[in-house]
Amino acid sequence: MRKARKTSLRASPGRLALYHALLLGGVFVFWYVMTEPGLIPPFYFDDPTRAKFFFGQPQEVAKRIWNWFVGGSIYLHLAVTLIETLLAFAIGTLLGLVLGLWLALAPTASTLADPYIKAMNAMPRVILAPIFAVWFGLGIASKVVFGITLVFFIVFFNVYQGVKEVSPVVLANARMLGASGKQLLRYVYLPSATSWVFSSLHTSVGLAFVGAVVGEYLGSARGVGYLIHQAEGVFDIDTVLAGILVLTLFALVLDFIVTRIENRLLVWRPGTAETEAI
Repeated sequence: MRKARKTSLRASPGRLALYHALLLGGVFVFWYVMTEPGLIPPFYFDDPTRAKFFFGQPQEVAKRIWNWFVGGSIYLHLAVTLIETLLAFAIGTLLGLVLGLWLALAPTASTLADPYIKAMNAMPRVILAPIFAVWFGLGIASKVVFGITLVFFIVFFNVYQGVKEVSPVVLANARMLGASGKQLLRYVYLPSATSWVFSSLHTSVGLAFVGAVVGEYLGSARGVGYLIHQAEGVFDIDTVLAGILVLTLFALVLDFIVTRIENRLLVWRPGTAETEAI
């Protein structure tokens, strides 16, 4: 019965979209009712007007977002955040792919580097953001470097595991057919590693995005994180929430693009073709 219900929801995207819209609308209605003075007796604050100071008001947040996009002041900040995210994702993915392949195929180097890689991965990398701001300044470079440190380890460990998971039977058959080391790398190891990378695209892009925003928040002159930080400095909760909503929509757009790319590149994966057909 549960399986049939899931199939019904997938087969009717319009109904599912309606449910999503109703749920989102309910959240905003609840938000409005709880922060609009005079609608209900206050449960927590003695003064009902204090609720909107702490939690903002949805209509004021919507006005901020509307003014940003109509006035055009948000586009530069969004562009900066997007550039930082894409650069951190691309460079971090490339470094993770190259080093992951190298260490997976070089047991001696892997043994020597293993404790240092684990130590760097265990380090809380958020504390590095202020250091990068000192080293590389408040521009794009410090955010990109910080995002790379977040993306690199996700890709590295996926590539390393992907190479280690190559079937010994496939390797033996390839060697039996006379495959050279370069051919093994191109036709066996690299496809196995890249399939693991593509499977982690959502996590990698998400961490690159987080790196860009956190770096902007801790120290920058442009970007959506910078707008949120400036608004927090003057206790403008409506602008803070508007920035958070814009970042959320931005992240959903990136996630949608990544999903489309993933479905294209991993068309061979079981269930992908079925999902696209539905």
